[in-house]
Amino acid sequence: MDVACLDLEGVLVPEIWIRVAEATGIPELRLTTRDVADYDQLMRHRLDVLADRGVGLSQIQDVIAQMGPMPGACEFLDWLRQRFQVFILSDTFYEFGMPLMAQLGYPTLLCHRLEVSDDRIVGYRLRQPDGKREAVRALHALNYRVVATGDSYNDTAMLAEADAGILFRPPANVVEEFGQFPVVTDYDGLGAAFSAALAR
Repeated sequence: MDVACLDLEGVLVPEIWIRVAEATGIPELRLTTRDVADYDQLMRHRLDVLADRGVGLSQIQDVIAQMGPMPGACEFLDWLRQRFQVFILSDTFYEFGMPLMAQLGYPTLLCHRLEVSDDRIVGYRLRQPDGKREAVRALHALNYRVVATGDSYNDTAMLAEADAGILFRPPANVVEEFGQFPVVTDYDGLGAAFSAALAR
C-alpha cells in the first residue's frame, strides 16, 4: 500500500497553541507555524512567554483535554486507513499529542519531546532536524509512494518531498508562497485529492 503522511494541527485537530492562548488570555501564544516559518524562533518565543506568565505543562494539558478532532476528521481518517498506511508527522510534542491520538484511534504519531522540570517547560528536543521531510525520505527508501498534506510553512518541505503534496485549509500567505501545491478546503476534497494521487 501507499503511505499517507498528515500534519496534525490544522488538518485533524485545532491548533493547540491558539486554544492555549484563548484559555489563558495570553494573545502572544496565538502565533503558529502558519505565521512564523522558523520553528526554533517560534518555540523560543513560546517558551519565553510561558516562563514570563507562569504557565506550566499541566495547565496546557488541561486545555488539550478539552479539545477533540475537527468535525469530520475521524471519518476522514477511517476512510484513509482503508486505502493507505497512515502516519501523522507533526511538530507538536508527545506530551501534547497522545491524548488526541486516543480520540483519533491511535494512528502512528512521529513528533518531538518537551523538556520539563517541576511542571515548567524549559526546552524541547527535536526528533531530528527537518523531521517531516526526513520521514518521507525514509519511506521512499523503503520503496513506498507517499502522499502528504498539511497547512503551514513547516509542512512544505514534506509536501515537496512526497510524490504528491496537498495543502489543506492553508492561510493566504502560505498559498501565495507555495502555489505549486493544490489547495483543498474540506475533507471531501482532500479525499478526492488523495484518490487522484493514488490513481497516478
